[in-house]
Amino acid sequence: MSRLFLLDLLALLLFAGMGLLSHGQPVNAGGLARNVLPVLFVWLLLAPFLGTYRRPTWANLLLTWALAFPAGLWLRQMVLGEGFGVGFFVFLAVAMGFSLLFLLLLRGLAKLLRLW
Repeated sequence: MSRLFLLDLLALLLFAGMGLLSHGQPVNAGGLARNVLPVLFVWLLLAPFLGTYRRPTWANLLLTWALAFPAGLWLRQMVLGEGFGVGFFVFLAVAMGFSLLFLLLLRGLAKLLRLW
């Protein structure tokens, strides 16, 4: 398993954990799974086709994030049976911004420590 994949997974878990905490919910396996698994599912479907780990570049990371994250959040909404009103699009915008922050911070740290 790629070190970069593990860093990306950690970034997604940290993002989900912070989201749960910011909404006053407990950080537990169920909450993390509910929020990370749909995104991770799409991420893992796309990563081989986009070369996310085969050719790890900032561009590949951004492309994977830009495609997998909204699709994963859409899948999450469908699984949870929630609607797609204005609240979803606000959630999508905030989630996209903070998830990218976590991904870039951990990838940047990996680059700095020469793990990548």
